Amino acid sequence: MRHHRTTRSAVLRVVALAAVGSLALTACGGGDDSPSADGSGGGDEKVSIRFSWWGSDTRHTLTQDVIKDFEALHPNITVVADYTDWDSYFDKLSTAVAGGDAPDVITQEERFLTDYASRGVLADLNELGLDTSKIDKSVLQSGTIDGKLYGVATGINAYVVVADPEAFKAAGVALPDDKTWSWDDYVSTADEISKKSDGKIIGAQDYGSNEAGFSIFARQQGQSLYKPDGSLGYDDATLAAWWQHSIDLQNSGGQPKAAASVELGNAGPEQSLIGTGKGAMAWYWTNQLTAITNAAGHPLQLLRVPGETGNERTGMYFKPAMFYSVSAKSKHPKESQLLVDYLINSEAAGKKILSDRGLPANTDVRTAVTPDFNDTDKQAAAFLAELGSDVVDGPAVPPNGAGEVADITQRINQEVLFEQLSPAEAAEQFTQEVTSATSK
Repeated sequence: MRHHRTTRSAVLRVVALAAVGSLALTACGGGDDSPSADGSGGGDEKVSIRFSWWGSDTRHTLTQDVIKDFEALHPNITVVADYTDWDSYFDKLSTAVAGGDAPDVITQEERFLTDYASRGVLADLNELGLDTSKIDKSVLQSGTIDGKLYGVATGINAYVVVADPEAFKAAGVALPDDKTWSWDDYVSTADEISKKSDGKIIGAQDYGSNEAGFSIFARQQGQSLYKPDGSLGYDDATLAAWWQHSIDLQNSGGQPKAAASVELGNAGPEQSLIGTGKGAMAWYWTNQLTAITNAAGHPLQLLRVPGETGNERTGMYFKPAMFYSVSAKSKHPKESQLLVDYLINSEAAGKKILSDRGLPANTDVRTAVTPDFNDTDKQAAAFLAELGSDVVDGPAVPPNGAGEVADITQRINQEVLFEQLSPAEAAEQFTQEVTSATSK
């Protein structure tokens, strides 16, 4: 998944959400019809619920097609589509919530889930009776706060090393055994590729601008980026060691120099080193494989990140692409739960949504629709299936303010690459800034 930069709009979201604490106690919720005595909308009573999401025109079209199928199964329920693009979605949502007009079914992003849950905006999906029996426990954990399921994953991705077998072959270097390789192996492999190709193929693209990579590294050491209570769960020495590997690579030629790394970090996967045939390895989410493969023009390979063996534990995890939540003040919680259930548990819905919202979180649905995936999605699905037995758990839900961390990580990483900060100094500054951002 791509990380979205925090802008002034993110600040406005926080300001709008500040009003939610009091309004959520009296807000009416999104449905237009009066609730029945039990608040469920009743068996055949005509009800209307609102469903919000963000995305492209393609997503809007396929989602409305799925809604039509749901309405055919439940003729008493009308689903009102409420969609927009990513840049305006959370501004619109926070304004609606603050005004007591939250959608009944809300698409959420992990960095904002705690913001809404802590203000009483979201219902506990377990209490609504949502069937989650076919979703991995580690995935459910990623939407659980204080024992309550505030968001259920639409689909999953994993953060991985994407390798170009043709680049390895051209450099005369064997692909690593990703079940056993260490971080030192990762550095030496990248260095060897750059040296044996006389710099025509760069071993690896810088990884330090994405906090997901550090989250995995910290988990391998028995630590974490965040603790369940929202505090930071690592020590600065661990973060410094993560950045030190990057500097070692840069100094030895295993990754580009600072200016080139920053430029690559601001570009999309299509302009990455492996996307343009200039590098052998880069870190991406599995749902980006199609775009990178299309750019490269030949098959690529997914690898586990280094360090998954030989440390305290494995660090990789399944990341929800996004979440479905239900408004705590919905007039029609039963009907809202039925829509969410259809979206995540119906094979018919899965065959239309496919990988648009990540590979289906429901493992039975994922298996059923895999034949309909394109080749790269099939490749990602097979990788995730094999990885599953090694995933210990999911990370804690990010705390309030975590939406700022992507920008903090990217900015400090640039200072590390340009050697304006040592890894130790960068770790100290990162901890201070993230603590401040998540303590507001």
